[in-house]
Amino acid sequence: MPTFEWKGTARNGQTQTGVLVADTKDAVITTMRRQQIVVTAVKEKGKEIALPKFGGRVPPQSIAVFTRQFSVMIDAGLPLVQCLEILGNQQENKIFKRTLIQIRQDVEAGSNLADAMRKHPKIFNDLYTNMVAAGEAGGILDTILQRLATYIEKAVKLNAQVKAAMIYPVAVISIAVIVVAIILWKVIPVFASLFQSLGAELPLPTKVVIALSNFIADFWWLIGILIAGGTYATRRYYGTYKGKRVIDKILLKSPVLGLLLRKIAVARFCRTLATLTSSGVPILDGLQITARTAGNSIVEDAIMATRKSVEEGKTISEPLGDTEVFPAMVVQMIAVGEQTGALDTMLTKIADFYEDEVDIAVAGLMKLLEPLLIAFLGVAIGGIVIAMYMPMFSLIGQIG
Repeated sequence: MPTFEWKGTARNGQTQTGVLVADTKDAVITTMRRQQIVVTAVKEKGKEIALPKFGGRVPPQSIAVFTRQFSVMIDAGLPLVQCLEILGNQQENKIFKRTLIQIRQDVEAGSNLADAMRKHPKIFNDLYTNMVAAGEAGGILDTILQRLATYIEKAVKLNAQVKAAMIYPVAVISIAVIVVAIILWKVIPVFASLFQSLGAELPLPTKVVIALSNFIADFWWLIGILIAGGTYATRRYYGTYKGKRVIDKILLKSPVLGLLLRKIAVARFCRTLATLTSSGVPILDGLQITARTAGNSIVEDAIMATRKSVEEGKTISEPLGDTEVFPAMVVQMIAVGEQTGALDTMLTKIADFYEDEVDIAVAGLMKLLEPLLIAFLGVAIGGIVIAMYMPMFSLIGQIG
């Protein structure tokens, strides 16, 4: 009979390994289950297969679905390796499929699930792997995976709301710029030739529009270079330490968008830290992971400053309030959560509240933008039309 190496978790949460002679892998799992050991990996000696390392990105929605299915399978009592094999084979994304196959092989070779996932940081980030490690150590992997799935789903929803708020104004402004450019490039020269042939005296607005039209016709290539260069320079500047903080600070202090970004940052901070602390991740590690997922360098610096103070023995709420980044209400609720020993519950409530606030803020922003964009289009296109008709009124008066 073949010899199998197995790895599992006992009732007290300790990891155990051993070797067993049996007919099949299922026989090994059944034998160890009688000994109250949950088998996480079984491999037959001499049948390890190595795959090359790889990298790539996987959509968050795919990771959320995988995590939810994984938690259901673990809760149903399926062995860890079998879960990974089933979920890997059903993936349509080739990168994700190969990733799960390699993770399964690493687990079969004796690696922890968290350590196997850490080899693929582009797919499973620090938050994910630290929570999985906490779940393995505490014997509650299925519960941790459920929390992870919920967290990823809410994060995807939050990001979708932000994109929805940005796509509409950007699309309208882009279309308006293209329409105005076409009018200035193709239509205005016709009117300019007409006015010149009639010898009409042009008012100042008309002269400005014609001059702008001539500039676009003669130097369109320069405009393209300026736009491309400006975009490149902004990205390079934002890629620097100082530039990132300057731009993020401007965004946070902007009148309407800043309030929305602050609410998003608070919701993301509270949701992430609540998920980590409720899963048994140490608070210092949780704050460090939360800072990296903040999405804004100013918020990240505030969280890291808070972490440093906590490391010195202070509470979270006190240094968090000193940063002046988080609202006073949030700081007070976190303080209450620390005093009552229910920090994760309080953070979850704050996250729920601010995610609802983001919904309201996005809806309000859309209602505010609609009349502003209509006014912008009216002024831009209407101004050009009026400027072109002003000489005509003068010519009609002369003829009359």
